[in-house]
Amino acid sequence: MKIVLLESLGISDALLEQYAAKLRAAGHSFAAYPRTADVDALIGEAQDADVLMLANMPLPGQVIRACKQLKFIDVAFTGVDHVDLTAAKEMGAAVSNASGYSNDSVAELTVCMALALLRNLPQVEARCRAGATKDGLVGRELRGKTVGLVGTGAIGTRVAQLFSAFGCRVIASGDHSHKPDTELITYLPLADVLAQADILSLHCPLNAETRGLIGAEAIARMKPGALLLNAARGPVVDTAALVAALHDGQLGGAGIDVFETEPPLPLDHPLLHAPNTIVTPHVAFATAESMEKRAEIVFRSLDCWLAGEQINKVL
Repeated sequence: MKIVLLESLGISDALLEQYAAKLRAAGHSFAAYPRTADVDALIGEAQDADVLMLANMPLPGQVIRACKQLKFIDVAFTGVDHVDLTAAKEMGAAVSNASGYSNDSVAELTVCMALALLRNLPQVEARCRAGATKDGLVGRELRGKTVGLVGTGAIGTRVAQLFSAFGCRVIASGDHSHKPDTELITYLPLADVLAQADILSLHCPLNAETRGLIGAEAIARMKPGALLLNAARGPVVDTAALVAALHDGQLGGAGIDVFETEPPLPLDHPLLHAPNTIVTPHVAFATAESMEKRAEIVFRSLDCWLAGEQINKVL
C-alpha cells in the first residue's frame, strides 16, 4: 500500500519515523508532505495513494476524485467537515477520524475561557501591566453557575465533568440527543437551556441541523449577561448576531476558538473588535499530549484498516 500524509501531525520527526518505519517493515511505502492549499500540488502528492492521512486541512472532492487507487482516508481530527465525504463515497473510500484525542485539551480550554471571562483576566492583566488597579473590574466565581451544553459526546461529557467539579449545575440540550439524564447532566429542550444557562458551551458537530443554530433568535432567549463559549465549529454561531449581542450588552462575554474560516483571520474580523471577547486561533485541540495521542489513534486506525477491521468509522 502507498500511504501519504498530507500535513504535519504536530509530533516530533523521531516519533513520526517510528510509525513510518513500522509501516515500511510491513512492506508499505510512506511519504509525508508539508501542508498546502494548492489543489494541483495536492493531486500530485496524492493521486497514486491507497491511503491518505491528514489532520484539519481541507481535502476537496477534486483531489479525492483524482486518486483512482484511493481506499482509505485516515483523518487525524474529530470533525470531518473539511473532507468531501460525497467524493469519498463516490470513490468507495472508507473514512475514519481520531475521535477522543482532544477530549481533555478542548475541555480544559473551555473551562479556562469561562474562568478568564468571569474574572476579567485580559482586562486586569492589561491594567496590571499599565501600572493601574482593578477598579471597576471585580470578577465573578464559577461555583454555583448553570452551564448549558449543546453537544454531549466525549468532549461535551468531559466539559460537564470539569464544570461539575467547580460546583456548577450542568444542563444540556436534549432536542436531538434523546439521552437520559445522568448524575452530571440534566437534559432539557434547547429553549430552556438557553433561558437558564449562565454559560452556554458548544460541543456539537457542524451539520445541516447545527449550522447557524446560535443565531439572533437563540441569543435573544439567553439570559442577559450570559457567556457563550464555542470550541466546536465556527458556523454553528451566527457571527453577526453574536457581535451585535456583545456590543449591546445582551451577552456578557464570549470565548471563541473557531470561526467561519480557519485562522489567520482578517484584521477587521468583527469578533477581534467585540467587547469582553477572548479569541484564540483554533487551538483548543492542540497540546503536546493531545498531538501524541492523536498520532497514536490515527496510526492505530490505519493498522486496523490494513488488517481488515475499520475503527473510528465515519464512512
